[in-house]
Amino acid sequence: MSNFKLTTPVAMIIFNRPETTKPVFEAIRKAQPSKLLIVADGARANRDGEQERCEEARRLVLEGVDWECEVKTNIAPQNLGCRGRVSSGLDWVFQEEEEAIILEDDCLPHPGFFRYAQELLERYRHDERIGLISAANFRIKRETQYSYYYSRIHPITGWASWRRVWKHYDLNMSIFPEVRDNGLLADMLGDDFSVKYWTKIFQSAYDGRESTWDYQFTFAVWMQGMVGIIPNYNQVINIGFGAEATHITDADHPTANVPVEEMPFPMRHPPYMITEKSFEKYVQDYLLNWSLGYRVKRKWNQLRSGAKKH
Repeated sequence: MSNFKLTTPVAMIIFNRPETTKPVFEAIRKAQPSKLLIVADGARANRDGEQERCEEARRLVLEGVDWECEVKTNIAPQNLGCRGRVSSGLDWVFQEEEEAIILEDDCLPHPGFFRYAQELLERYRHDERIGLISAANFRIKRETQYSYYYSRIHPITGWASWRRVWKHYDLNMSIFPEVRDNGLLADMLGDDFSVKYWTKIFQSAYDGRESTWDYQFTFAVWMQGMVGIIPNYNQVINIGFGAEATHITDADHPTANVPVEEMPFPMRHPPYMITEKSFEKYVQDYLLNWSLGYRVKRKWNQLRSGAKKH
């Protein structure tokens, strides 16, 4: 690592959490990328103190660059929400750069993540089978001699990709009805459970019922027949779960605070491209079961709270 130089642009997505922004930016500062792109959302008008928190997060980053670095900013003048800000921010990132490493303000990477991502961005730069390089591995470490494996399901908790992939991104998922109605997910996924699971998720994203941008990216990658790369050694900790999170407020979520591991270098590359079914099944089954249990617990607490008021 002492001879490694980070030449790949790094994009950091920030909002209103200086307490998580600070350690993530510190990890970037230690890596010293030659280019840093900052995507920031604006404060919500009805949230007391949020403007100040947004400004503090931006100050931490912009005043913290103390190495030779080209800094570009894309700061929203008003709040766009997670769906609109991340998607439009990444549109800008990939207009500016052919490839980039992406970190949100709660994705704390292992120092080795930057080398892992940069080397694989170069290795698979023109390989249309690969859609992205993920930093995250949710507790599925294979007994293998290789440094990573492939999966159709790919966490976007710290990742890297190319303009050639992002160009297929469509926030509105305009072709989803055709894919759904013609049974194309069944052709791709096979089993009924997976089809029902992902149809429900994609339908929700298509309808705009949740402020999400990432399911649309998964959909875009799948529609091009691409897969993601999963490290055999987890390269990121999500430090953002809790009351201030946009989506998952439960600090006990199974993907929270999964410990990072050292990635051995030089990496050992698999000589085949076969997706890892055990990882896909784990993410689908385990996280879905947690989600169902969480919703039941939340509903029960709501009912109890209502009963106490009466």
